[in-house]
Amino acid sequence: MSMRGVYAELSRLSGRRIGLLGGSFNPAHDGHLHISEAALAQLQLDEVWWLVSPQNPLKASKGMASLPARLAEAKTVARRPDIHVTDIEARLGTQYTIDTLSALQRYCPRTRFVWLMGADNLEQMPKWRAWTAIFEAAPVAVFARSTYSLRALTGKVAHRYGRCRVQERGFSQLARRKTPAWAFLHIKLHSASATEIRKTRQKQR
Repeated sequence: MSMRGVYAELSRLSGRRIGLLGGSFNPAHDGHLHISEAALAQLQLDEVWWLVSPQNPLKASKGMASLPARLAEAKTVARRPDIHVTDIEARLGTQYTIDTLSALQRYCPRTRFVWLMGADNLEQMPKWRAWTAIFEAAPVAVFARSTYSLRALTGKVAHRYGRCRVQERGFSQLARRKTPAWAFLHIKLHSASATEIRKTRQKQR
C-alpha cells in the first residue's frame, strides 16, 4: 500500500464536514445518491465519501464484482463533485468500520466525520465489530428505509442510545456534536435495491 496516495487524498480535509457512506456498492445505484444528497443538504456537509469496501465481512464474496468494477460504476452513479468515490479502505488495510474511522481520524484530527447508514444497518449493527465504539468515535446519521425503519427505531441500538438522539432542528450541527450523537432522517423512500439490480442483470445475460 502506498501511504503517499492516502496522505494526498486526506490532506485537503482539515476542518471540513465529511459524511462517510460505507458498503459493497455491488452495484452503486440511485438510492446511494439519494441518501448522499439528503445528507449533504440536511447535515450541511462539505462532501460525502463512498467507501467502496474490498469485502464486507457480513456479506458473502460469491457474486461480488471486483473492486475496480464496483469503483468504476460508483463513479458513474455519483455524478456530483461533492461525492467522492474511494477505495481508501483497501489502501488503509481496514475491513471493519471502527478501524476505518480510527484510521481516518488519526490522519485527519481536525476533520468532522459523520457515519452514514440506512435503517437496515442500524437494525443489524449489534453484529458489527465494536459497534458501541463506532458511536463513541463519530456522530451517526441513519436514513429511513422501507420495512426497516420501525424495527431499527425500536431495536437494541436505538434503545441504548435513545438519550443521544438529535432531533431535526439539530441536524445541521450533527457533525459538531460531542459523541455519542445520532440522528434519524425521515427522508423520502427510494426503491432502488442492489439485490434486485443484480437479479435483473443476471436474467439479462
